[in-house]
Parts: sequence; structure tokens; C-alpha cells
Amino acid sequence: MTSIDHVDLNLLRVFQAIVEERGLTRAGERLALSQPAVSYSLGRLRSLFDDPLFIRTRSGMQPTPVALELTEIVGRALDTVREALRYAEHFDPATSTRTFRLSLSDAGEVAYLPVLCAALQKAAPRVKLVIEPLPVEEIEEALRSSRLDFAIGNLPALLSRTRHGLLFEEPYVCMTRERRGLPAGNSLKLEQFLAASHVQVRSLEHSHYTLDDALRAQGVGRNIALALPHFVAVPGVLAATDLFATLPHRLAHILNRGNAFRVYALPVHLPKAAVTMHWHEHFHEDEGNVWMRNLMIDILASFTKM
Repeated sequence: MTSIDHVDLNLLRVFQAIVEERGLTRAGERLALSQPAVSYSLGRLRSLFDDPLFIRTRSGMQPTPVALELTEIVGRALDTVREALRYAEHFDPATSTRTFRLSLSDAGEVAYLPVLCAALQKAAPRVKLVIEPLPVEEIEEALRSSRLDFAIGNLPALLSRTRHGLLFEEPYVCMTRERRGLPAGNSLKLEQFLAASHVQVRSLEHSHYTLDDALRAQGVGRNIALALPHFVAVPGVLAATDLFATLPHRLAHILNRGNAFRVYALPVHLPKAAVTMHWHEHFHEDEGNVWMRNLMIDILASFTKM
């Protein structure tokens, strides 16, 4: 039996990174190691476990059956070590060089990221922020394993599985480019909404893609002319066409700062989009996690006044 006294525990970090990234180069980038250093560590891991562990294929480094069995065990071990080390860490935002990883949709990047970066630059100038959008189904495990520190968005599927807090709720509105012949007033009639051609946003990073389910539940169907994976392309598309887009009203407010668009209230009642922040139970009392949570809560509280 191999003694733990003779094992470099950093090898387990390399193992986990290769499992999750499926490549030596990407694993090295994640750990700030060169590819030769990762290859050397993989050689030591293979010798330690007497198994190839990973097989190079066209789709990346595929784990062997032994590696698959080790993945959960190594993950739990690293989680335990990280949790223990956090108790020894005093977080001082003025001097900390900690990296926080946040899953945020493209809509969140447009709406929240500028003010968050400005606040961090002032309060914690050496702290690094990494934005890593993940599909909803991957977020819980990423929070547990410290691949992510937080996730922010309209994420109802995570409410029963993570620590979370409601940041704000916001209604949906309908937006189109300013032009002649548009309906007067600030509201669309149902027949006008149905007659229009629409942009549909179906992102795996948040739950706005359920919008059409809510409309269909009220017997309302949209004429979808364009389906997009993200909100970021919406203003350019609307500026060049007569299409309408239904989106959260704060995002519409930000995209319409030049008053190039007309924003309407919807002719049907839809549930508000609840924007929540999520983190893992393991890190609920962590000083840095608590500080960063409070900072984001303070910043995003301003959005309730928009």
C-alpha cells in the first residue's frame, strides 16, 4: 500500500483537471501549469495507480475504468482539503489575490458585470473574477467542487439543491426598433403581439427559454422568425429588422439607452423572472464567499430601483 507520506497531493488536482477538461493543455491552463508539467504529473499518476488512467482519442483524453472509479473519490478528497484550508484563511479584500468564479448568462454580463467589476476594482483591487457560463445541469456539481463559487440568473431548477438568495424579480417586456406605424402608447394589444414576428432566445445558461411554455399555457403562441442561443445579438437584429423581442425589462432598459427602440408592456400576464444567486453549503461560512455575496447583493439591489 502506498503511504500518503510519499504522495504529492497536487497530483490529485492534476487528475481532477484532466478528468474535467479532457485535455492536457486545457488542464494546464486551468492550473497555471505548462503542458510538459502536466504530462510529467500524469506519468507519476499512472505509476502511482498502475494504470494508464487516460487514453488519447480524437475527442480528447478519455478516462479508463479505473480513472472513472477514482473520479468521485478524488473529488471528495479535494473538497475536504479545500474546506479545511478555508478555515485557516483570513479574507482581507484590500490585499486578497483570490479568484472568484461566477456563472453568468450573457444577459447578466451585459447588465451586472460592469458595475460588479467597478466595485471590485475599488474594494478589492487584487481580486480576480472569472466568468464561466455553464449549462444549468452542471452548475450544482461545479459549486460543490469549487469549479464555481457562485451562479446568478433565473435558475429555478437549482433552488432545492443549493444555498441561494433572491436578488430581485422583474417583469418581461417587448421591444422593437423605433419606426413609423408602431402601436401608440406603452402597451401592445394581444392581436398586435400575435401579428408580430418575434425573436426567441433559448439559452441553456438560464431559464428564460421557458417563456414560450408560459405563453402557451395561456393559449398564446408567438410567430418565431429567429431563434438565438443568447441575448447579446438581440439589439443588432432588432435594429436591422421589424422583429420584436420579449426580454427582462432591466435588460431592455440597458439596451435602449440610446432610445433606438420602443419598449411595450406585454398584453398577457407572465410570471416575473426571479434572479437568484447560488452557492454551495460547504462554503456558506467562508469569509471570502460571505464578503463576495454581500458585495453582489449590495450592487444588484440597485437594479430594483430601475
